[in-house]
Amino acid sequence: MAALTSGARRCFHQKCTLLGAKESEAMDDMTFRSDTVLSDVHLHAPRKRQFMVRLNAVGQPVFLSQFRLLWDSEKEEREFKGKTIRSQDSSAEEEYVQESASDLGSPSSTEEEEGGSLKGIRALLDEDGDLEVVRKPRFAYAEDEGLPRDKVCPVILMKGGAVLEEDGEESSSGDIIKIEHTMATPLEDVGKQVWRGAFLLSDFILCNQDLFKDRTVLELGGGTGIVSVITAKAAKTVYCTDIGEDLLDMCERNIALNKHFTEPAESKVKVRVLDWLQNDFCADPDNAYSWSEKEIAELHDFTTVIVAADVFYDDDLTDAFFKTLYRITSNLKNPSTVYISIEKRLNFTLRHMDVACEAYSYFRSALHDLQDIKDGRTRFAVELLQLSFPQRFVYERVEQLELWKITADKICESCTTAHPL
Repeated sequence: MAALTSGARRCFHQKCTLLGAKESEAMDDMTFRSDTVLSDVHLHAPRKRQFMVRLNAVGQPVFLSQFRLLWDSEKEEREFKGKTIRSQDSSAEEEYVQESASDLGSPSSTEEEEGGSLKGIRALLDEDGDLEVVRKPRFAYAEDEGLPRDKVCPVILMKGGAVLEEDGEESSSGDIIKIEHTMATPLEDVGKQVWRGAFLLSDFILCNQDLFKDRTVLELGGGTGIVSVITAKAAKTVYCTDIGEDLLDMCERNIALNKHFTEPAESKVKVRVLDWLQNDFCADPDNAYSWSEKEIAELHDFTTVIVAADVFYDDDLTDAFFKTLYRITSNLKNPSTVYISIEKRLNFTLRHMDVACEAYSYFRSALHDLQDIKDGRTRFAVELLQLSFPQRFVYERVEQLELWKITADKICESCTTAHPL
């Protein structure tokens, strides 16, 4: 770089001083927002099952994704046997789903297991017979097109608010879940995404439907509503709750998209607003998602199960969640059981100068405080469940995922014993 003259140096120094003052002023006035976050579920979703369908009320693009349920291999064989495969892509996808179901511990006979194992080994060999090591789940259609596994290529399907309608056979399939969601949202809008914790809790519900059969279930922080949709396969009534009209509208649309799950069971899914920072249920007649007096009474009289999936990422909201949980369970007519899924997220923090799970640690502390409550009315017991149940969705069940069970037992006023559910 050429040397500056004395006049040029003075001019350059004045400009730098002026720019520095302006930047300092801007820094003083700056409001820092949280970075956008993207769920691994969307990051790893296959391109051909993820469509942008509209913009929501706040201008965010809304996507429609399809998630196929994985059942046991015998059922898979019955469902797909005799079907006409329309394209090579769909054939490859179905083959991947069947292989995934086998790999995830689905029950089958010894001969089927041995045959499946040999088939799986052959699938990992290249043309020369060498073993190809696969470190992450593969999607056949992504490999055929030479796409990396974590590349997201959304397709703009339409403008307006119409919902994607595919061929009738696949659209009404009992093994397809269709969910509208957003991607890469600010932290305050993460409820509009689908998270692995929702899949984990859904796996548990699908594998333990007797625990939810004909029950009234309350979901706290329902988000897109996928857990409520799954719960409706067994439950009699599901109250799917959250806050924000835009989010509740999306949840309502997802309930409508998946009526094939609720109608055969004659179950009802009601989307309602429930603000953890408020002590009362919203009964505002101008709010489309407010509660009627009858619904509030039925909630307290009949609810025996409460679920929540991956809602712990902010300490203030964690406090509000447990206060709401305590208030509701204490006022229920019957003992209740709570199932909570959570994912421990590792972050480097300046406070610790190390990797930590601060949100998870705060959750565990709040869980401990709940168990220590002795109010003479309700006794809380906490248990970490083993993730030994089969996997029903294609996602990475990482070791950071956990499922907790809380039992809230009523204590008789005339005695000190609790009555378990």
